[in-house]
Amino acid sequence: QVQLVESGGGLVQAGGSLRLSCAASGRTVSTYGMGWFRQAPGKEQEFVAAISWSGSTTYYADSVKGRFTISRDNAKNTVYLQMNSLKPEDTAVYYCAAHRGPFYGLEYRFKGEYDYWGQGTQVTVSS
Repeated sequence: QVQLVESGGGLVQAGGSLRLSCAASGRTVSTYGMGWFRQAPGKEQEFVAAISWSGSTTYYADSVKGRFTISRDNAKNTVYLQMNSLKPEDTAVYYCAAHRGPFYGLEYRFKGEYDYWGQGTQVTVSS
């Protein structure tokens, strides 16, 4: 079993920054692909970013490309999402997810492909 706990969410003004953390326990996730998803009120959960097991490859939704950066520290069993130039439309609950094993195709884009999920952390961007 893998437990994921997100932290770092909060209230920030448009144009500001937040850094989310996802701490894993129970198993090492050093060989897992990892992702971030978000869900805004009244909307479907959407893919935000993902990172390969080694950290050598990253993937981003078009809506956050150039503003968000995903990274990982396998020695700490932790994944991060640095969010810059935040917009009100970024307001959502952000979830960390783990994919048991590496990514080999487009599965990083789909929430159904992930095996473990965190509880979520609220990010609110005011205008």
